[in-house]
Amino acid sequence: MDFKIFLSTLLYLTLNCVAALKKEDCEVCFTVVDKFSNTLTAAIKEDKKLIEDEFKEFCKNSKGKDNKFCYYLGGLETSATGILSEMSRPLQFNVPTDVICRKLKKLDGQICDLRYDKQIDFKTVDLKKLKVRDLKKILNDWEEDCEGCLEKTDYIRRITELMPKYVRDEL
Repeated sequence: MDFKIFLSTLLYLTLNCVAALKKEDCEVCFTVVDKFSNTLTAAIKEDKKLIEDEFKEFCKNSKGKDNKFCYYLGGLETSATGILSEMSRPLQFNVPTDVICRKLKKLDGQICDLRYDKQIDFKTVDLKKLKVRDLKKILNDWEEDCEGCLEKTDYIRRITELMPKYVRDEL
């Protein structure tokens, strides 16, 4: 009988380790939950409602993917749904971030689909190998237009013209 308990425990632990979520798999969730958790005081962590109110306040200043994560959880006034309690309750009991994100992923798969945009190293990147969509994004991030650009080479030419203005050589 003891061997069966040992074997079932071992099987449970093995499956639990395999199912562990990695930061790369759900990077926005990990980052936002860690960042938010570090802002909480011990007094706030004692009350689930205070944690939720604090998260809503935290989300007011969020931008980009962090803001989208807040939207999915229900931390924004414009959020359509709210699964905020699924984050606040575990935070109240100091549950690890990977467990919180795994639980949130089960409730809403979009949460782990969020990814931060990759930063481009202009010193090493070959613009010719980037997609037109990425070239347009670079110009959009710089809040620049490319009037008359029809082909990839037009976008590359425009980015090359603007690089001295936006890309600084760091010493």
